[in-house]
Amino acid sequence: MPGLLSDALAWVAIGTFVAGAVAHGRDRELGRRVMTAAWVLFALFWLQLIPHFTLVHKSYIEGLLTIAAVPASLYAGWLLYNGRDTLFVLSRAVAAMGVVYLPFETIPAFTLLGATVPAPRGVLMETVAAQTRFLIESLGYAPQMITGDEGYLNTFLWMQGSHRIEISVVLACTGLGSIAIFAGLIAAVDAPMRRKLRGLAIAVPIIYALNLLRTTFIAISVGKQYFHLFVDEILFLFGSSDPYMVSFFISDRIISQGLAVVALVGITYLVVHEVPELLTVIEDVLYMVTGDEYDLRSELGLD
Repeated sequence: MPGLLSDALAWVAIGTFVAGAVAHGRDRELGRRVMTAAWVLFALFWLQLIPHFTLVHKSYIEGLLTIAAVPASLYAGWLLYNGRDTLFVLSRAVAAMGVVYLPFETIPAFTLLGATVPAPRGVLMETVAAQTRFLIESLGYAPQMITGDEGYLNTFLWMQGSHRIEISVVLACTGLGSIAIFAGLIAAVDAPMRRKLRGLAIAVPIIYALNLLRTTFIAISVGKQYFHLFVDEILFLFGSSDPYMVSFFISDRIISQGLAVVALVGITYLVVHEVPELLTVIEDVLYMVTGDEYDLRSELGLD
């Protein structure tokens, strides 16, 4: 996230979702009103992120998803307010996702009883960077590891002649976002704990492993400039003037993000076989997109 405003707005929105989930357990209509307010706040959160993902991050996939999230959040709130009670599940899922993700995004390092407690984001980024380094070196490459702009040992330094190429493992490169999505969805549904745990046991290791392959692929591709192709076209497409960024745009923004969508669909298919209650959320999303009702359990033959 870009800064303190985003962090504060995220905590307010997620806190409102959590409050709505608590209120719903005691007073259904009060929970409905609080959850509706949470969806409006969630729409504002995504609205202020649009410039970051479209102009700064230069990601077409993430940019389009961020833009779509604004009307989608408002529509979800409107449907919930007008009686679509199945959206309480998705609302609880968003609350759980935020509880998993935001501590890593926003909690800084601090001192407690004379001991320094590191920032969760730093621990996670350095861990993923170290494991990525192991894979890179296993493939016969040897970039130097250096401290990145955030002060963590999470950056690979490659040299192309006299030109330095630095590739950092940031929080978005850890797989935490996708893990938080599945953890939130699984936590929100009403299903036996043993099946929930099996669903997590499927999703989390696969996401984490695929993400390590992704970071390794991007680091090597950019460090060795393996996708230095269609330079003028790619620079124009992403609004950049640095030719050394072409391999990054192709390996990350095009190949990796495209494959990530396919991977998430595949993981979802595996998880719903253990936790078919998740289909309620998917049916709600499909209804919001198409306006049609679906019975995915019957279509997939799941009990």
